[in-house]
Amino acid sequence: MTTPASITPCDFHGTPALRLTSGDGATAVVSLLGGQLLSWVPPGEKEQLFVGERAVFDGSKPIRGGVPVCFPQFADLGGLPKHGLLRTRRWEVSDQSQHNGCTLVSLVCGDDAASRAQWPHAFRAELTVAIEGERLDLELSLTNPGEAPFAFTGALHTYLKVAEVEEVSLEGLYGLDYLDKLKDAAPTRETAPSLVVDREVDRIYYDCARPLLLRDEQHTLGINAEGFSDVVVWNPWEGAEARFPDLAAKDFRRFLCVEAAVARQPVTVAPGEEWWGRQTVVVLS
Repeated sequence: MTTPASITPCDFHGTPALRLTSGDGATAVVSLLGGQLLSWVPPGEKEQLFVGERAVFDGSKPIRGGVPVCFPQFADLGGLPKHGLLRTRRWEVSDQSQHNGCTLVSLVCGDDAASRAQWPHAFRAELTVAIEGERLDLELSLTNPGEAPFAFTGALHTYLKVAEVEEVSLEGLYGLDYLDKLKDAAPTRETAPSLVVDREVDRIYYDCARPLLLRDEQHTLGINAEGFSDVVVWNPWEGAEARFPDLAAKDFRRFLCVEAAVARQPVTVAPGEEWWGRQTVVVLS
């Protein structure tokens, strides 16, 4: 059944957002607060992204869930606030289109006096969200309009919704080196054919150039990244609500973060140059 493709303003829990609809019935919601994808529903499927029931949408803190944009610092890998400067900033629409079955919107965010007080660099961040059929594409581009190079780490911090996190498996990480952030140790080689989450997990897998498969009893997601060198896998496990007040007690069971990231080695962007990275998620079954 053909659905009229559209991009329309909407209100998502009180925050201004855009609702995307593709010609085949896929939908997505992108918040102007944080430039954050908050919903993605392929045709005939359920919601694929997790947003916490206690998530805060007033800009006082980052929205818990969806796909936050982490820049210019991933996690605590530096002296900036955790995950950088963009998650509570207002983004603006730079482009939108509907053609050949694909619906696309691009949002931009740049430096200002407040950002330069914390990180003294000019930048332009642009996030492009495209939906078509069972496919979601997220592309992050970072441009340096300044006169000096800057180096960054970052990620698309993707919260994938699952029915029960203990019943999913993540394939494609075998043989990769990873840093376990829960341990004070050197990188470890992954020897399991698939990752099964039965406790807290916070790992940075290095140099992942292959597609990943997230499987549960109902469907499989294919996850692929370009430009991003690393993959982060995170779930805070039971008791997370004590550390993260915007998570409810059972929320940890409903998501697994599989993040396209630049974490091990910062990327340097020269004046006048641009870096880009993309994460693609496809419902396979």
